[in-house]
Amino acid sequence: MHSTPGRGWRDVRAHYSDVWQAITRVIPEHVAIRTADEEWSYARFTREAGAFAGALADRGVGRGDRVALLLYNRPEFLIALYACLGAGITPVPFNFRFRPSEVAALLDDSGAKALVYTTSLADVVADAVAQSTGDIALMQVDDDGASADAPGVTWDDAIAVDAQLPAHAPDGAELWIYTGGTTGRPKAVRWDAQDMFEVQMFSTYTLAGLSWPQTVSDAASIASGPDMPLMVNLPLAPFMHGTALTTSMNTFTLGGTVLVTSSPKLDADAAVRFANDASATRIIVAGDAVAVPLVDAIERLGQGLPTVTSVISSGMRFSPEVKARLHAVASLTVIDLLASSEGGAFAVTTTTGLQDLPGRPRLQPTATVLDDDRREVHDRPGALGVLAQRGALPIGYHGDPDKTAATFPVINGIRHVVPGDLVRVQEDGYFEFLGRGSGVINSGGEKVYPLEVEEALLTHPGVADVVVVGVPDARFGEIVTAVVERTAESEVTADELIDFIDPLLAGYKRPRHILFRSSMERTPTGKVDLARMRALIALDR
Repeated sequence: MHSTPGRGWRDVRAHYSDVWQAITRVIPEHVAIRTADEEWSYARFTREAGAFAGALADRGVGRGDRVALLLYNRPEFLIALYACLGAGITPVPFNFRFRPSEVAALLDDSGAKALVYTTSLADVVADAVAQSTGDIALMQVDDDGASADAPGVTWDDAIAVDAQLPAHAPDGAELWIYTGGTTGRPKAVRWDAQDMFEVQMFSTYTLAGLSWPQTVSDAASIASGPDMPLMVNLPLAPFMHGTALTTSMNTFTLGGTVLVTSSPKLDADAAVRFANDASATRIIVAGDAVAVPLVDAIERLGQGLPTVTSVISSGMRFSPEVKARLHAVASLTVIDLLASSEGGAFAVTTTTGLQDLPGRPRLQPTATVLDDDRREVHDRPGALGVLAQRGALPIGYHGDPDKTAATFPVINGIRHVVPGDLVRVQEDGYFEFLGRGSGVINSGGEKVYPLEVEEALLTHPGVADVVVVGVPDARFGEIVTAVVERTAESEVTADELIDFIDPLLAGYKRPRHILFRSSMERTPTGKVDLARMRALIALDR
């Protein structure tokens, strides 16, 4: 075994299904999935995945086909995922908050041959399938939500099929993750399943303090070995969020347990009780959006989190103030990943206590910073550039070769992914995050980074959420505009906010307009449809 990222593993291509089956053979009775009421051993997990793969095959769904998952965080989501990966079928998680027309658009875009859904979404599914152009096999999971006449085979009938997963998953299997980016139009990022396994090696093994395996047998030995630390993972972000999904997959790779709340909404009090009852060691959040209600519940219940050793987040604002509250109520490490669906983790900010705050992001070994001429400047303090990732990367975007070529350029013979995150390089591999390049505002020749303005506004106690964008202006090209969501008790005005941030920002960075909304209508992954936001701003001005 070794611990050097980026070398050694590619000579032995591994697959999640092969590793999970190997782990099942050595620790079949270990608990893979647990809800508040039920447990799935690794033997049961693997058996039901094989049966479900058989049920898909009975409906003409096989290698290379796509299966849409319109499910909350439920055991069936993970079982269906395992079934698809093991059979060479592509699982495609959908946003369960989408309306029928949006689901129909993704069904057509992905070419899904089957849709697994919860019965509480039966009306959405019926409308979506009616609008879709495809012939889609429906498979329903009863979540006590609705419709006695929901269409499709029931989950219980599907897992009663007498079938097993292939002993070895076929090469070329994929996992698709839809990402809206900043455009509001979802695009499927196509990951080869084996490349996904490789890119997750750091998160799976290094973050757990383990050496990397070189074979599937090594991986099973690590998972079942006497030195393997207890791994009990509670994802509070939805599985359709890449972080919640991949950390759950990584937990199985270590022979651990994934705790599943089986609820479409966050019940923070119930989550704290579940974490403590099940001896959770890790909790997955989506920045402040999940961490704030979580820490509120911890403080309200007075239970602490005695067994939790880490909290992980990625892709959303995770403020130092909220991290401080977590460190105050529990002895844990906060791991804040700067990551994307297109490239995995680019950087990590780690804090082990109040003394580490606010923390600084540090590049991962496979990441770099590129200047305007696409030269690497990650070792030049003070340099400005964009983050880039090398190593195992996605195949690209489904159905969009132009965007694939732009986002995944080949530089000096090496394929990179460059999502557009702007940074300023600091000493020793650290950097300052400036924001997403596509959102940079050019106002009168001055560049304004929205994140910097947002952070300043968020320091006001009356501001709950904020989005800063550039809107067209005849004189300046673009002007800085802020959309603010007040806290429940706040009546702060635009003039008061301008006065408040005056000492914090240069004049050209301060918003020319501040508009107020009752909600940002963020997606479950914390993103805002910026195109829609700009349209609303145009109407309000």
